Amino acid sequence: MAPGPATATPPTTVVLIPFCVSGHLTPMLEVGKRMLLRSGGNDRAMSLTVLLAQLPAAQRAPDFDDAIRTEAEKAASSGYDVRFHCLPAEKLPEFRGGEDFISRFMQQHASHAREAIAGLESRVAAVVLDLFCTTFLDVTRELGLPGYVYFTSAASMLAFMLRLPALDREVAVDFEEMEGAVDLPGLPPVPAALLPAPVMKKDHNYTWLVYHGDRFLEAAGIIVNTVAELEPGVLEAIADGRCVPGRRVPPIYTVGPVLSLKPPPEKPHECVQWLDAQPRVSVVLLCFGSMGSFAPPQVLEIADGLERSGHRFLWVLRGRPPAGSAYPTDANVEELLPEGFLERTKGRGLVWSKWAPQKEILAHRAVGGFVTHCGWNSTLESLWDGVPLVPWPLYAEQHLNAFELVAAMGVAVAMEVDRKRDNFVEAAELERAVRCLMDEGSEEGRKAREKATEAKAACRNAVEEDGSSYMAMQKLTKEMAYPRGYENF
Repeated sequence: MAPGPATATPPTTVVLIPFCVSGHLTPMLEVGKRMLLRSGGNDRAMSLTVLLAQLPAAQRAPDFDDAIRTEAEKAASSGYDVRFHCLPAEKLPEFRGGEDFISRFMQQHASHAREAIAGLESRVAAVVLDLFCTTFLDVTRELGLPGYVYFTSAASMLAFMLRLPALDREVAVDFEEMEGAVDLPGLPPVPAALLPAPVMKKDHNYTWLVYHGDRFLEAAGIIVNTVAELEPGVLEAIADGRCVPGRRVPPIYTVGPVLSLKPPPEKPHECVQWLDAQPRVSVVLLCFGSMGSFAPPQVLEIADGLERSGHRFLWVLRGRPPAGSAYPTDANVEELLPEGFLERTKGRGLVWSKWAPQKEILAHRAVGGFVTHCGWNSTLESLWDGVPLVPWPLYAEQHLNAFELVAAMGVAVAMEVDRKRDNFVEAAELERAVRCLMDEGSEEGRKAREKATEAKAACRNAVEEDGSSYMAMQKLTKEMAYPRGYENF
């Protein structure tokens, strides 16, 4: 992997250990860059050392290697010192589910990480760990280093994971069998049916989340990709200890939204060019993340619902993943869509079958709503531009995100998603939700738009000088650079 610029050995480095998928690596790296920006110009300016436990080629996103190469090249030309170090490869562990795989895969690399950290010439100020890497807290303790957890999801999910070890003792059955709601301090009661997918059954994935939630309390601090003003009740409940009564809660640093915002390319993407010809806030975007795709029957329902809604749409439609991969392929649109659909919706709809520049699309003046899987990165991208949402959660913590967006933040219009049918949505329900979000006369849509506009202001104010996220990042950087007092920073 290409190293950063050749300079004299810096006095201080922060070690980042992400899980190497874009949704985890990119935001952690962005936080690291902000640390470098805050420490720039001081006599103890920081460097970054990124330890990569690389997934086998079949498990990596198609563009992941290019993304790493690009990040290394950008680091080399940035003037900051960012170094990438690949840990020795390990065989894939036996696993039973996504969280089980990630946790075991990272655990296998703990000894390699210890050796790499111990061998660094720079003074290590701190180690920042992915939320699935809490086994590495043993390594940081052995080396006498502060270990911070970087939490890629919302504060609501952090609160839930902190609460989960106690819930595990309180609830004897699988959550999918539980009736009623779960008390999650700082939020309205959460229906058990809307809890994160990995905890619905008390299996290997669940056991790991209980384990991680317990070990978070050992961290020197928890860095959360959220904005304090978006989740005030949840963050207050965490800080007050209501999620883990009687136990110490590490300091929480809300540094979001952590977005890698780039200037638009000289030649706009084809999707953006199409949007240029559409009226202001008239288009609903449908996009479901790097792993989102649907079976043919669901594709037909989406097409029917969009056609009946009468609204303009940009639909990023991906094909099902090939065997052994979690990542979608380019879709065969003619094979998947109903006969005549493209002709009937010509002019008011665009179906895009490949990767699409979601951030650029959400920032476009023509986009007025977002039907989304509720991945937290996508959610923050939408709120950054004040775009209200229709949640269509598919996996991970997305059902809890969807609940919070509707019931607590008010930035989304609810849609009925049938979890028992693989998160199936009927055409009539999609039509209703899109109309509710996009119709000018919809009161529910108007409220969601107003709340999304408020969220946009909160996100942008937070990262400005003296904003909540700016100050949290300033405090975190100072504490890492001067762990025994930093009055003269």
